[in-house]
Amino acid sequence: MTTKIPDKPYLRIGEVAHLLGTQTHVLRYWEDSFPQLKPVRAASGQRLFRKPDMETLLIIKRLLHDEGYTIAGARKRLAELEQTPSKQGPPELGQLKDELKDILRLLD
Repeated sequence: MTTKIPDKPYLRIGEVAHLLGTQTHVLRYWEDSFPQLKPVRAASGQRLFRKPDMETLLIIKRLLHDEGYTIAGARKRLAELEQTPSKQGPPELGQLKDELKDILRLLD
């Protein structure tokens, strides 16, 4: 089954959890654990995730689930990827972006 990512500026936490195949409490935990993840809050207090948030979440999920990082290790690795002086980033980041684009195409 393929899931189409809605073409809207914000996704609610339930939608994001469904797209990532995880639970909402996991996303809330990741939000607390990774300072790079900062969803916007609606006036009602609900988390609203943007495309950059989704990209960050996909990287976090890959580091934790596919590459076997611990939370602390994934936090450190994500910070390293962000602080790379190169405009395009290290080869791993470019590769991650390409793989994320492939995943998004599959979901469409």
